[in-house]
Amino acid sequence: MTTVATERSVKDIIPDPATLVARAKAMIPTLKARAAQCEAERKIPAETIAEFQAAGFFDILKPRRWGGFEMEPKVFFEVQLAISEGCMSTGWVYGVVGVHPLQLGLFPLQAQEDVWSKNPQTLISSSYQPVGKVERTEGGFYLSGQWGFSSGCDHCDWVFLGAIAPPADASGTPEYLTFLLPRSDYQIVHDWNVYGLQATGSHGIVVDKAFVPEHRTHRAVDGFLCKNPGQLANAAPLFRLPWAQVFVRAVSSAAIGALQGALNAFVGIAAKRVSTNTGKSTKLDPFALNAAARTQSAILEMKTVLMRSFDDMMATIRAGREIPIPDRIRYRYESSQIARRCAALCDELLPLLGGRAIYMDSPVVRYWLDVNAARAHVANDPAIIGTSLGALYVGENVQEFFI
Repeated sequence: MTTVATERSVKDIIPDPATLVARAKAMIPTLKARAAQCEAERKIPAETIAEFQAAGFFDILKPRRWGGFEMEPKVFFEVQLAISEGCMSTGWVYGVVGVHPLQLGLFPLQAQEDVWSKNPQTLISSSYQPVGKVERTEGGFYLSGQWGFSSGCDHCDWVFLGAIAPPADASGTPEYLTFLLPRSDYQIVHDWNVYGLQATGSHGIVVDKAFVPEHRTHRAVDGFLCKNPGQLANAAPLFRLPWAQVFVRAVSSAAIGALQGALNAFVGIAAKRVSTNTGKSTKLDPFALNAAARTQSAILEMKTVLMRSFDDMMATIRAGREIPIPDRIRYRYESSQIARRCAALCDELLPLLGGRAIYMDSPVVRYWLDVNAARAHVANDPAIIGTSLGALYVGENVQEFFI
C-alpha cells in the first residue's frame, strides 16, 4: 500500500487552522486584482492554483495518509469565504475542487492510490448531472455521455461524473453512482459562455465508452448512510459526515464571501460618493445606511448558521451517534437559501450607488453577476429541498438520499 506518510510530526506537517485562514485573507487583494484576467480567460490563472497548493488549501479535507490535514469542515469554509471575498469565481472553483479530496477519501483505497500515489497534489473536477449512459461489464462499467458545468476542469487531471447505473440483476433497482475517470478517458469541451461566474471555467466533459473499474465508483446510498468503503482506510470523524452535506455548502458558501466583498466595495464608494444630480452624499442616505446594516447583519447570520451546523454535525459524529434525518434536511434547506438571499441583498445595494454602478468596471458589478449566477445550481434551489422539509413538519414520510 502506497501513502505519502513521513516520519515528521503532525505539527511539522499540519499548519494551524488560523494560519490557513490568515493566508487566505492575505490573498484577497491579489485575487481582486486578478479578477478581470480570470474573466477574460474564463478560468482561474494557473499561478493562483499553484499558490493555493503551496498554502495547503487543497489539503484541508484530504486524508492524512495522502499528506492531507483532515481538518474540521469549518476551516475549509472559512478559507472559501475569504477567497470569495476577493473573487467569487475563484472561491467557487476552490469550493468545488477543494471538497473533492473528501469524496475521494470515501472511495475504495485502490481508487485513492490510482489518483494520489504518484502525485498527492493531483486535483479532481466534477459534474454530478445524472446524464451519462452506463453499461455493466465484467469488473466494472462502460460510461458514455456529455456533462456540463465541470468547474475548474482545466486544472484537473481526473473527474467525478454522476450517472444512473442499471441494476446488477432483475431483482435490483437502478442506483446513482459517481464515476472516477482519468484525463485520458475524457475530453473537455470549452463551452463556458455565461454572464456570471465566468472565471470558473465550468466547461463540458465528453466521454465515449470509457471503462471504469468497480473500485472507481462511489454509491450515493453509501454517502447517505455514511458507510463508505474509504472509511476502512480513513477513520477520522470527517469521513463519517454525510457527503452531500459538505458538497452543497461548497456550492453555496462562496456567495456569502462574495456578498461581503460587494458590501466592502459598496461602503468604500458610499463613503465618498456625492450624486452629480442631487448633490447629496450617499453616506448620509438613510436607505443606503440601512441597506449596509441589513447586509452585514445577514452575512454574520449566514456565517454563524454555516459554522454552527458543522459544529453540531461533528459533535454528533464524535459522540458515536447518527445525525437525525430532520436535522440533515434542515441543514440542506439552510444551504439552499444562501445564493438567493445573497443575490437579493446584492440587488438592493447596486441601485443605491447611482448610474456609475452599472458600468462593468464598477467594483460591485462582478460580485452581483457572480452571486446571481450561483442561483442556477440545483443545490441552490430552496424549493426542491423545502418541499421535503415542509412535508416533514406536517408529518409526512420523507425519502431523500442526497442529504
